[in-house]
Amino acid sequence: MRVFLTGATGFIGSAVVLELIEAGHQVVGMTRSDEGASRLRAAGAQAHRGALEDTESLKRGASSADAVIHCAFDDFSDFVASCEKDRRAIEAIGSVLAGSERPMIVTSVIAAGLTNPGDLAKEDVVSTKFTGPRVSEAAGRELADMSVNVSFVRLPQVHTIVKQGLVTWLVGLLKAKGVSAYAGDGSNRWPAVHLSDLAPLYVLALERQVRGACYNAVAEEGIALRDIAETIGRAYGVPTVSLPPEDAAGHFGWLSTFVTLDMPASSALTRELLSWEPTGPGLLSDLQTPQPS
Repeated sequence: MRVFLTGATGFIGSAVVLELIEAGHQVVGMTRSDEGASRLRAAGAQAHRGALEDTESLKRGASSADAVIHCAFDDFSDFVASCEKDRRAIEAIGSVLAGSERPMIVTSVIAAGLTNPGDLAKEDVVSTKFTGPRVSEAAGRELADMSVNVSFVRLPQVHTIVKQGLVTWLVGLLKAKGVSAYAGDGSNRWPAVHLSDLAPLYVLALERQVRGACYNAVAEEGIALRDIAETIGRAYGVPTVSLPPEDAAGHFGWLSTFVTLDMPASSALTRELLSWEPTGPGLLSDLQTPQPS
């Protein structure tokens, strides 16, 4: 298939490019820069100049594709604005695919499958209690009502030695403040997956083409925030401290929305449906290697 991929030069997208090509697909990756275009061509992909905020460029990319994978997402530190940009991008791509059988994979988040805090998020659950600003899945489900062949990959913390999802921002705070912190008793959990396991899952989901399917890209169901904070504290040689939940906003800033969330997740159905078995390193293992400033 000729696959249009947003976020093609990003942390996740660059790995998905390689997996798609290895599986025999032709990749057209969106990039906003000459440097990104050069990287895509070096990887064996075609470059499509565009940006998330340029909905006409998204439509052009989708119109000539057999399938679309939407991996792009902007800055978490301006989360609400980035979520709104994501919604508009999904709607623009969907307007081109409506009424066709061409598949579209929308990248979502694990919380979209939560029933109650602390319960395992599951693939067959569409949360009615998830009221955060990330509306990727809700926007995708509206496309399904327009006869778009859409499915979803829900992400936990995606990690390598170099980058670890929201944990990377915790490391940044640790460096700035000299302590590694968690809120309360730190028993709340985040699920995780290694990038080397995630990228093949996108290809499996694309080739499966099940309308409306949700896939939880989860290798580890839940790692306690206390364990995460202690691991990065040891790695960078700073003390680990517990903060009262009411002090979380003052220390964590925009991250305070996430550091108290308890959102373990199951991938049992994903493993069964896609014959997917993650084998990459665990999150705490990757966090043991400090990165230079």
